Amino acid sequence: MSESENTTGLCVEGCEECPDLVASRSRIVNGVGPADADVVFVGEGPGANEDEQGEPFVGRSGDVLNAALADHGLSRGDVRITNCVRCRPPENRDPTDAELANCRPYLDAELEAVAPDVVVALGKVPAQHLLGRDVAVTKEAGTIETVAVGDARLDVLICVHPAATLYDRSQEDTFESAIEKVATIVGAEGGQSSLGDF
Repeated sequence: MSESENTTGLCVEGCEECPDLVASRSRIVNGVGPADADVVFVGEGPGANEDEQGEPFVGRSGDVLNAALADHGLSRGDVRITNCVRCRPPENRDPTDAELANCRPYLDAELEAVAPDVVVALGKVPAQHLLGRDVAVTKEAGTIETVAVGDARLDVLICVHPAATLYDRSQEDTFESAIEKVATIVGAEGGQSSLGDF
């Protein structure tokens, strides 16, 4: 991680705000990807694989995400991937409201620094955290809302979590459609809708 990334809010080091997370993590898992990416994917928090490897979305969910990106003309190296909280919650539980609030300034600083064309909320927790309201992810997947993040206004696209496709095959089309929309927004090769111009 470069010194410039550390000073622009992209890298968090040594945070001890959340005792349970400090106790359960082996490392802080910062976002990865270009500091000027057109797309930022936001997950909930690191799981066991992410905690071990120090990178978001490197397990089975990461494989699903990588494949969907490739199918729509994007690669993992084109996008930035981060989480609402940067430390693994014990037993992979959801982050608490307090933990989400403690880590929110880091997420906001990262999103404001990157200033992407679109932020993709992967799942219920990130969608609700970013939008500040209850979200019915399956019904609202593919919809976009503009939110204030620091001094910026960013478009947030609601998306089902990649893991949902592993447990419920009916979610595959919903997930793929959202990724296709992302690719179309950023003009990726292969991101054009099969319906033509719209």
